[in-house]
Amino acid sequence: MNKEEEKKTTTETENTSDAKGTAADQAQTTETVADDQNQTEDVAKERDALKETLAQKDDQILRLSAEIKNMQARHAKTKSQDAKYRSQSLATKLLPVIDSLEKALEIEADDEASENLKKGIEMVHTNFLKAFEAEGVEVMDPVGEEFDPNFHQSISSVEASDEHPENTVITVFQKGYLLNGRVLRPAMVIIAQ
Repeated sequence: MNKEEEKKTTTETENTSDAKGTAADQAQTTETVADDQNQTEDVAKERDALKETLAQKDDQILRLSAEIKNMQARHAKTKSQDAKYRSQSLATKLLPVIDSLEKALEIEADDEASENLKKGIEMVHTNFLKAFEAEGVEVMDPVGEEFDPNFHQSISSVEASDEHPENTVITVFQKGYLLNGRVLRPAMVIIAQ
């Protein structure tokens, strides 16, 4: 073999080698591209899953925030109601005391000592009523008003007349009391029928 043939063989070997290398490089490049595409798809799927999880968590946070606000509003309302009616139990227990003081004030005083005692009872009664008023307790004395079963309790009735129209309160047997608009005790009344 001469030099030219040797050179040609070497060139052909190199070309074959280059062709094999290029084919191998192309195969490797194709595999790398496929791997990159798979990784990109995996990353995209993971990103989408994370976005979905984030959206769920955001929704959960919004719902929990709304629930907390609702709980705070309910608590504030309950606290307000409790404060508004905190005196109910005590006022209900003191109503018989007020009734007794009023009955004592109905008695006629016939001497100076009795008159002084009556003035003292009157002062105590007045102070009780002022304390009740400060706590939101109102007296119901519905003489002449129309009978309302939400606020009055009829214990008797008399025949209606020109002076006392039908369904009107004629006499109050026992005064009623309200606490901030809520009935503590209905007024016991006699009505015209």
